[in-house]
Amino acid sequence: MISVEKALKTILTDAKLLGVEKINIINAQRRVIADNIYANRNIPSADNSAMDGYALRWADTKGATKKNPVWLEIIEEIPAGKIPQKKILTEEASRIMTGAIIPKGADAVIRQEDTIRNGKKVAVLKPVDKKKDIRLAGEDVRKGELVIPKSSILSPAQIGMLASLGREYISAYKKPRVAIMTTGNELVDISINPPPGKVVNSNVYSLASLVIDCGGVPLVLGISKDNKSALRKKFAAALKADVIISSGGVSVGDYDFVKDIMAEMGNSMSFWQVAMRPGKPLAFGDIKGVPLFGLPGNPVSTMVSFEQFVRPYLLKIQGHKNIFRPSLKAASAQALKKDAGIKQFLRAIIKKENGKYIVKTTGDQGSGILKSMVAANALIVLHEKETRISKGGIVTVQLLDDSLFTANSFLGGI
Repeated sequence: MISVEKALKTILTDAKLLGVEKINIINAQRRVIADNIYANRNIPSADNSAMDGYALRWADTKGATKKNPVWLEIIEEIPAGKIPQKKILTEEASRIMTGAIIPKGADAVIRQEDTIRNGKKVAVLKPVDKKKDIRLAGEDVRKGELVIPKSSILSPAQIGMLASLGREYISAYKKPRVAIMTTGNELVDISINPPPGKVVNSNVYSLASLVIDCGGVPLVLGISKDNKSALRKKFAAALKADVIISSGGVSVGDYDFVKDIMAEMGNSMSFWQVAMRPGKPLAFGDIKGVPLFGLPGNPVSTMVSFEQFVRPYLLKIQGHKNIFRPSLKAASAQALKKDAGIKQFLRAIIKKENGKYIVKTTGDQGSGILKSMVAANALIVLHEKETRISKGGIVTVQLLDDSLFTANSFLGGI
């Protein structure tokens, strides 16, 4: 049995980047870009108006007031998208719309609200400064500028920038295809009302959702019976994926055959059993070069193990740099105890109260109690040497989502 830290180091040492693929930017949200993006043009490409108003010479507006306006002749209408045809001369102006190109001779724009139009004339009611309300060419982006560095996680703003630069397609690291299989004679499909002794195969849905959440593509292979023939077929089908996750069959029961089949099929086993609770029976290795995580079968053990090991692995092979869930320190709202020598993860809810973080468990911590996982937004992490935490003691907390930073998002109070 090895420590969580050693298991994680072993797993991440084997994590190699997936290949690169060309994708349309409409599908690029949260993808990791594989190239530096340099601007191939200025944005904006030409000086343009930041307001609806009039393009003019700022010098012509000196001394203008509401009582003593300056009158200018309107020589042209310039909507956005039209190229100006006339140059602005002394005591002239062009009606201009937001985004329209500034005509030659003009060096300022006055807002429509600061003018009064009368036919072909416009009264300027106040002076304006030079370059007022003009967006200069290259003000946003200069040609040749690095606008999106390699390995960035693409956001809507960055995707908008790619569109502005005319980059309809970009290179991104591939999404991992993750084969998911569950084992157990007791499992039935979601469509079946489970008879006595049977349970619905919930793990496949939890795991598929977790894979999607960290950018992967789940390939659901369904349930395998607890016999070697069925397991061989499932593992053979799973070899088309980039990563394999199995749930169940890795403990020490008479029908736990996963490790045996892994060995038969050319498995390189890196470790089996981790000093943690829940999630002790966990295997990691590969079958014919395809990484395989053999997770325990209890629902909570499966999810906690995924969070600690599979999630950072999947993120790393997609090019992510921040691969771990955020963690912080909080005061425990209750006394806690555990055995020495293992790292324990307790389902919990954390909130901020009077400027301090407070955390409390969400109920029964049995590895089959999914209800306490549903109520959790965090895991209390009790390290190997910690055996007793007094009420108010400081503990490490691993966040499972962003609800801590979202107002009024907590389920119940502490």
